[in-house]
This record gives sequence, C-alpha cells and structure tokens, in this order.
Amino acid sequence: MPNSPSDPAPSPAGSAHSPSGPPGDPRRVTMRRKGPMLVEGPVEVELEDGSVVSSDRFRVALCTCRRSRRYPWCDTSHRDRA
Repeated sequence: MPNSPSDPAPSPAGSAHSPSGPPGDPRRVTMRRKGPMLVEGPVEVELEDGSVVSSDRFRVALCTCRRSRRYPWCDTSHRDRA
C-alpha cells in the first residue's frame, strides 16, 4: 500500500542517508496523551512561517498544545491546565 507507515520514506535529492543515521534507520517519535511529542534527535523543525529551528539534543520534546513560551519546544506549560 503506498504511503503506509512501513514504506521507507524517500530520501531528499542528493542525500545519501537520513539525518538520524544510516539508510533504513528509523527515527523514533513517541506520542504522549496530554503531553509533548518526544522525538529522537537531532532534529530540524519547519514552522508554519517557513522558518527552521534545530536542536542537536539526543531527544527533544515538541509542544503539541501550543501553550509553550518556547514553542515548538515544550516547556511543560501543558501541566498548568492539564
């Protein structure tokens, strides 16, 4: 089935491997109910306005509630109203 999660993602033109490691090495994303999305890093995040922010940490927490003062990075502001 095309576009199924088990299909390998196409590499960008001119790229020999994904930013996370060798070809075929998947990047782990962990979803949390009432919390951030945890992504194994390093990561680059493209924002709605087209700007790109990056982190070289081994794991980053991405805000999914949009309450963070450091958006797109989670600052645990979701805990105030959870």
